[in-house]
Amino acid sequence: MTAFVFDLDGTLVDSVYQHVLAWREALEKTGIELAVWRIHRRIGMSGGLLVNALLRETGHQVTVEEATQIQQIHEQAYARQVAQVRPLPGARELLAYLSKTGVPWAIATSGRLESACPTLRLLGIGSEVTVITRDQVAHAKPDPDLFLAAAARLGVEISDSVVVGDSVWDLLAARRARALGVGLLSGGYGQDELERAGAYRIYQDPADLLRHLDEVGVRATG
Repeated sequence: MTAFVFDLDGTLVDSVYQHVLAWREALEKTGIELAVWRIHRRIGMSGGLLVNALLRETGHQVTVEEATQIQQIHEQAYARQVAQVRPLPGARELLAYLSKTGVPWAIATSGRLESACPTLRLLGIGSEVTVITRDQVAHAKPDPDLFLAAAARLGVEISDSVVVGDSVWDLLAARRARALGVGLLSGGYGQDELERAGAYRIYQDPADLLRHLDEVGVRATG
């Protein structure tokens, strides 16, 4: 049976730009100025890798303690903006349909549980749903650990799973896990980028994916 593993930010909830602005605030408070489009290009990576990548671009060097502080400021800044976050069109309906038809699904996010909880509540997701966060794996995206852990928790083979994400880092991790990757444009990456990263199909948002589930192996019921 096909199972689905979903990224969270930019895939099920419209939170990418809140994260971008939170990262900009965190960087500026440590004396690093960077255009928001450069930050956006790294959204989807784990926080530690994102900080390292951005610092490499700017030529700044920071200590481990300073890098940790940047991540903490980001978490605080994002928490102040989370009230602006909304589910993406069709997200709740897509998850409800998969549950109704008996298709296993899970969420795997590079965010830590504390920052993910408010957005999970927006989707009406409770403790009965399999959720894998950064806290539970050794490495986050673009490593495949999150998706492998989600498939293992669902009791399915990763090769029988469809990974749905909005960033090139999601799709790179899906490819490394040997899962089928499906891309959504709702996180701001372009179709060509997602296809080059390994997406089998590209859809606008969760609502568009719901309309085309037959293309990824889910047959209509009834």
